[in-house]
Amino acid sequence: MSKAELADFLRRRREALRPEQVIRPSARRTPGLRREEVATLAGMSVSYYERLEQARAPRPSPEVLAALGTALRLTAAEREHLARLAGQLPPGTDADRRPVPAEAHQLPDRLGPIPAYLVDERQDIVAWNRAAAALITDFGLLPVEERNTVRLSIRLGGTFCGAPAAEQGEFARQFAAQLRAAGARYPADRVLGELVNELAAHSPEFAAGWRDHDVRPVPTLRKRLRHPELGELEVVRQTLLLPGTDLQLAMYTAEPGSPSAAALAQLA
Repeated sequence: MSKAELADFLRRRREALRPEQVIRPSARRTPGLRREEVATLAGMSVSYYERLEQARAPRPSPEVLAALGTALRLTAAEREHLARLAGQLPPGTDADRRPVPAEAHQLPDRLGPIPAYLVDERQDIVAWNRAAAALITDFGLLPVEERNTVRLSIRLGGTFCGAPAAEQGEFARQFAAQLRAAGARYPADRVLGELVNELAAHSPEFAAGWRDHDVRPVPTLRKRLRHPELGELEVVRQTLLLPGTDLQLAMYTAEPGSPSAAALAQLA
């Protein structure tokens, strides 16, 4: 059980809720619910909930976690994260990291002209197709430790890719959510910790997302890519989790009939 992380997660999720979302219309200007309001919604004493947020309570039961999940309007991903922080789900070990299944490894190639790659929980790129290499970079020429979307975003960000004004920082916040969830599952992963420190030092948006303790996945993001031959492209990056694994499939598409779609078709 990670008492400090559990306390921080509960506090962040409580402060992220607006009273009118769960109680009633409110005229107060202070954002977030009060501790006593969460305790009431979860059917527990205020003193016990306060001890949870102060990292002084014993391990909560599954029933308590379920009540807190309902009170705080947690998503499925957030409920799983809460259970891991509370020690109700065992941490993963290196033995839990299985080799990439052959069918998963072949998945990007089966998408044909759609640029796609496969990443693990560290955001290491473990498989890709020719369209992705042509769009982003030839991953096969990179050292293995550099085949990582976090490190590539640091190296290429600002020169190769950007985001529309309305979605600035969302890519970094997605990394924060994904690495937060992975860190709770593999708390002893030194490489994962180094990635977090590296990106937090480089990206204020990532650091803010990490502090917010947000683990909700962001499956769809819009990006602007500046390709040396195809010019500027408006693309959508969609991420799908492969059930039963830590693997995620990232795909880049464009609005059908748009100039960006026509440019992507040239990669084939």
